[in-house]
Parts: sequence; structure tokens; C-alpha cells
Amino acid sequence: MDVKEKYQGELSAIARRGSGSACRSLYGGVVKWMMGKETDGSDSIAVQLATEKHWEELVILIAVVSSRQKETSSTTGMSQSVETSELLHHRSQEVVPKRILQMEEAIANHDFGSFAKITCADSNQFHAVCLDTSPPIFYMNDTSHRIINCVERWNRSEGTPQVAYTFDAGPNAVMYAPNRKVAGRLLQRLLFYFPPDSSKTLSSYVIGDTSILGEIGVESMKDVESLTAPPELKSESSSSTFPGSIDYFICTRPGKGPILFRNEDQALLNPKTGFPL
Repeated sequence: MDVKEKYQGELSAIARRGSGSACRSLYGGVVKWMMGKETDGSDSIAVQLATEKHWEELVILIAVVSSRQKETSSTTGMSQSVETSELLHHRSQEVVPKRILQMEEAIANHDFGSFAKITCADSNQFHAVCLDTSPPIFYMNDTSHRIINCVERWNRSEGTPQVAYTFDAGPNAVMYAPNRKVAGRLLQRLLFYFPPDSSKTLSSYVIGDTSILGEIGVESMKDVESLTAPPELKSESSSSTFPGSIDYFICTRPGKGPILFRNEDQALLNPKTGFPL
């Protein structure tokens, strides 16, 4: 971004006051949130580790399980965890520092197997911290757990990670695939397990880079209805599906982050008030 800062990362530090996600979103590609040491938080900023071109093959599928407001906000939940969860302190002191180094190495080497294992394990431990909090915080729901089961079952059947999943402070799943072919196989499974209800159209149920639908031969709702159980379910007597349990899917990839518009006519926010136009 071509914006003057008083010091490197100033905008990121300001955004962090809103949320950790906001401070990371100021850059594209792969971004790391630095913990920092200063008491005023000025050095708790995000830094870009790699541009969006570093791992161009990576595909991201997001399952929006619910777009409703959370019962416990991220800020409130973290405050409660800091005060009451012993697991959080162990995680922050012993686990996270090691995982960050392992994750940086996996990303640098395009090592999807390690990337997937770390991503899933860290997501699961984060939600274990939520349960260890008093009172316990339940961000995920039954659909979230079914998505995990879907991915874990497939990964186990292949003997190596095909897909990674992660959940932040909410029920929505972010899944990573190493390339479009695997992403297509993932989307087939998700559409089989979680087909839309009768009120949805395919164009409203799968949004973003929808060209992946054509690559897997899904061009209509009839094609969704015709999907068969994945191979890892063939040995099971029944295969349950859960229509209508997901709001919609987003197909995307690592992006380049915010863009500075020179022409105010292209802006989506009022330059004086900061509110949407």
C-alpha cells in the first residue's frame, strides 16, 4: 500500500486495536502477526512473509455455516480465556512459538503435508482452549464438526493430507487445497454431504471462482443431486447428508490485499467520513 506511515507497520498497529484479523488483512499473500514487546502495543504489527504469488497453486474453500452474529465476540472470548484457561498459557508459551517456525518453513518450502497438519492441529487446539475457558465458549456447531469429520476421513483414507481446515472464533470453515484438482474433489465431497436446500440456486450457493464447478462437471442443481458418495464411504452401510446446513460456499485463493485507488470515483468508502458509499 502506498500510504505514508510514521513508522513501519503503523497502520497495522492501528488496525490491531479493532481485531487481529484486521491487522493481518492490510497485506496480501502470507502474513504473520508479530506479538511485540512494547507496552503500548506499537510493535505488535503484521508483516508480510510472502506475496500472493509465492504459492499460486493454493486454493481456498470457505464454508459459511452461519453469518449470524456470534453469542460471544472474539474480544470478549479472548479476555475470558486469558483470565481462566490454563491451556491458553501453555499454548502461548510452549506450543505457538514452535508452530510458527514450523509453519514458516512449510510455507517457504511449499510443503503442503506439514502445512495441513499444523493448520488442523492449531485450529483444534484453539477450540480446546475455548472449551477450557470458564464459562466454556462454543464457537463451532454440529455442522462444523461434520466438516472436520469429512476432511479427516478423506485424509486418513489417502494416507496423506489432501486438505487442511481451520476455524476461527466461529462455526465457519476455511479449507485449503494444494491445487485446483484436489480443490475440485473437496468441493464434490462438500456438495454431496451438504447439498443446498430447495430455496437455493447453484449460483447463490457457490460463489467466487465458480469455474471450478465446471471442472468437476457440476453445472446445475441436478448435477449436485447426482453426486455419489466418495470412495472413503463405500465400505459404510449408510452415508448421511445434511441439506441446508450450510449457507453458502466461497471459492477463492490467496489475494494481494488492499488496493489504493488514486481515483476517488473508484472508492467504496467516503474519503471524509470513512462510511460506505
